[in-house]
Amino acid sequence: MSRPAGAARMRGAFRGNPPMPRAIQTLTLALLALLLALPAAAAGGRQRAKLDEIQMAFAGAIRWGDFGGAWQLVDPEYRQAHPLTELEFERYRQLRVSSYREGPNARLPDGSVVREVEIGVVNRHTQAERVVRWRERWRWDAKAKRWWQTAGLPDFWDDR
Repeated sequence: MSRPAGAARMRGAFRGNPPMPRAIQTLTLALLALLLALPAAAAGGRQRAKLDEIQMAFAGAIRWGDFGGAWQLVDPEYRQAHPLTELEFERYRQLRVSSYREGPNARLPDGSVVREVEIGVVNRHTQAERVVRWRERWRWDAKAKRWWQTAGLPDFWDDR
C-alpha cells in the first residue's frame, strides 16, 4: 500500500527533520561555498593592498631622488646578482626627478605584476631634461609576505 507524498513529509517533520525545499538547499550550499572562499579573497585583497603600499613607497623614493631607499625595495636576489657601486649611486645623485607617471598594473601568468612608468629627469650639471619610459616588475614573496621590485633601479643612461 502506497502512502501519499504529504504523509512522508509529515512523518519527517515529526521526527525533528522538517522538509527543506530544493531552493533553500541550493542557497545554503552557495552561502557555505562563499564563506569558504572568503579567506582566500581576503588574502588576495591584502596582497593587492601591500602591492599598492610598496609601489607608493618605491615611487616616492624615486620622486624624491632617494635611490638608496628605492634600492632597498629591490629583490635581495637581484641586489646580490647586480650590486651597485658607489660610482653608480653617485650617477643617480647627479639627477633630479621632475616627474613620475605610473601606468596601470598588469598581472602576468606567473603571478608577478608589471607597470609601465614614465620618469622625467634633469641632470643637475647640464640642466638637460629628458623622459625615460621604464617597466617595473613586482613579485610576491610568500615567505616574507611582501612584494619585491625585480627590475632593479631605472636605467637613465641606457641610450648612450
